[in-house]
Parts: sequence; structure tokens; C-alpha cells
Amino acid sequence: MIAFYPPILKVNRMEEYELIRTIALSIVGAFICGFIARKLKLPTILGYLVAGMLLGPHTPGFIADAHLAKQLAEIGIILLMFGVGLHFSLKDLINVRKIALPGALFQMLAATLIGAVVIRALGFPWINGFIFGLTLSVASTVVLLRALEHRHSIDTPAGKIAVGWLIVEDLAMVLAIVFMPVLADIILYEQEISSTFIFASLGSVLLKIGIFAVLMIFIGRRVLPGMLVLVAKTKSRELSSLAILAIALGLSYVAYSVFDASFALGAFLAGMILNESEIGHRSAEQSEPLRNTFAVLFFVSVGMLFNPRILLEQPVLVFATLLIIIVGKVAAALVITRIFRQTREASWTVAISLAQIGEFSFILAGMALMNGLMLEQHYNMVLAGAILSIGINPFLFKWMDKFIPRTEAVPAPANDKTLAA
Repeated sequence: MIAFYPPILKVNRMEEYELIRTIALSIVGAFICGFIARKLKLPTILGYLVAGMLLGPHTPGFIADAHLAKQLAEIGIILLMFGVGLHFSLKDLINVRKIALPGALFQMLAATLIGAVVIRALGFPWINGFIFGLTLSVASTVVLLRALEHRHSIDTPAGKIAVGWLIVEDLAMVLAIVFMPVLADIILYEQEISSTFIFASLGSVLLKIGIFAVLMIFIGRRVLPGMLVLVAKTKSRELSSLAILAIALGLSYVAYSVFDASFALGAFLAGMILNESEIGHRSAEQSEPLRNTFAVLFFVSVGMLFNPRILLEQPVLVFATLLIIIVGKVAAALVITRIFRQTREASWTVAISLAQIGEFSFILAGMALMNGLMLEQHYNMVLAGAILSIGINPFLFKWMDKFIPRTEAVPAPANDKTLAA
């Protein structure tokens, strides 16, 4: 027997299952748009962002619950940062430190200063400009790794430099995320504050993070390996995946609730300590499908917050943002790589691979918006710059292949696998 519900009851039932509706719309939309992007040989992240735009409140049609999507995105941020920590390689950074460290810092400084000047020229405070510029200075881990993988360039000298460069940027962003709430308290403090207060606030944060880091090292070396061995002996893939998620989410919550650190920092350090042991790294890889799913929800939720009207209302500002990301960052990278006498091809490979922004920019911009350090207009400019730069990036590589001869030996392609952020 088919049951028919009055309109009011039907609305109430939809509200009752809003979580399921939001997840269903997000996953289905991400799949369709991601598939189309893949067929067009564009990054799938672009498809996920477009799916969010279509489901968001700023476009007609189906509207998912942006508040619920934002909460799901928080889990996505935790698992994204966990993946960044899991793939963090100090050895890779040390091998290319002479060029990656100064190169990344110079490029980030250049993008930050240019962004700050643009925002200041519009009449906004310098602090808004510096935060805006900083969000444009870091490349997307997912886009960069998959672009290099597609070109079979990860194991080339240029690929290793780009990955090392990216590690420096990621570490800088982790520090920015840690100090963002403290900076907001200092900048937005209603009364005049002294330098003693500033140093005391920063010192308190550093002390808590230091204690948490020491605790994480102890847990990572003394507790987790034995626990993971016990879990592995059960020969249950479900328990192994559950253990990894419990570690990532549990330590993130401890970082937030006990040490006043961010969820993101706790997840990043959790990934790092698991990366130190082979069994931890192997166990963490089993949770990759679930981590990728929540990462997709994160990108969809970011798309929901984007108001595409800014493309029509502020095209000049969006174009200026795009120029900073592509022209400014490419120019800075070319200067450094040529100073260090890299080949023309290697210089352009590094420069173009970094000429986009992604997940860290979204996280930092979102935190700045929440803490009152960024206006919604500037937030939408960051999202517009990200969407456009991610879409343009493959075409920049095609231009490079056409006009810049390939001289580096390309390793034989390995079996297809997904590189997770």
C-alpha cells in the first residue's frame, strides 16, 4: 500500500532526513560533475567545486543544507590534513632544501605582498590584504601531485623540487592556521594592547603546541605501533580502517579541546606520527577511500559557499586575483629556479605546477572569514581564483609541452594509483 503524506508532513519528513538528503545530493552531484571534468581532462576537484555551486544557495535548483555540509566539511578538513601529514616526507624536503626552502618562501612572500597591495589599494586595512595574499600563495597538494603524476614527472628533478617546494608551503600554512585565532584576538581586540600581551599570547600557544607535539611523539613511538600490531593480528580490514579514523579524529579532538589547538593541527601531527612506522603507514592507506569521500564533501561545501555573481559584479578584481595566482607566482618561481641554474624545462614545470590554489587556501580563507579577518567579498575572490586557476592549469601544461621542448628523462609510467592529499 502506497502512503500519501500531506504537504506539511512531507516538509517535516524532509527536514527529519536533511542530513541524508545533503549527503546524497553532494555525493551524486560530485560524481556527475567530477566525471564530466575527468572526461574533459580537467582536475576532478573542479567538478566537485562546480557541484557545490549548483547545490548552493546562490544558484537556482536543488539546494542542499549548507550548514550541515559545512559540518561534514570539518571532518573533510581533518582527514585532508591527516593525509598531508601522512604523506609528509622530511627526507624529500632535505634533498631539495637548497632550492625548495628559499623558493617557496620567496614565492609566498611575493604573492602575499602583491595581494596585500591590491586589497589596500581598494581601501581596506593592511591585515585584510596580507591574509588575502597569503591565501593565494599556496598551491593545492591534490592538483599538483595529480598533474605531476599525469605527466610522469614526480620522480624527475623538477618533480622532486615541486614536491619539496609544496612541503615548505604546507608547513607554512599549518603555522598560519595555528596562529590565526591568536592573530584575530590581537587585531580585533577593542582596547589598546601591549607588546607583553602579544608575546604572552603567542608564548602560550607555542607552549601548548609544544606539549602536544611531545605527547604525540611519545604516543607515536610507544603506544600506536603496539596498538596497530594488535589490530593487525585480528586480520580485520574494518578494524584497521576504524583504528586509523579513531586516531585521526580522536587526536584532533584532543588537540582542540585540551590544548586549544585546531582540529587541523591535531590531524596533521597524527598523520606525521603514523608515517614514521611502516605498519602505521600501511594501515592508514586502508582508510584512503573513506578519507577521499569526506575530502570530496569538503570541496563540495566550499563550492556551496561561492557566490558566482562576483564574476559578473567584480570581473576586474577576479582577474587581478587570477593574475596574482598565475603570473605572479609563475614569475617568482621562474626567478628562483633560474637563479639556482635549473633547466628551462624544470623551471617551467615547477612554476606551472604551483600556479593554482586549493584546499589550504580554502581552509585559511574560511578561518579568516570566521575570525573577522577577511570580508565575504574577498573570500569569494579567493574561491573564484581557485576555481579558475585549477581549470586553467592543465592548459598551461599543454602550452608548455608545445613551446618548451622536453629534455628530462621521463620514468616509465607506474601502475595507475590515486595520490591522496
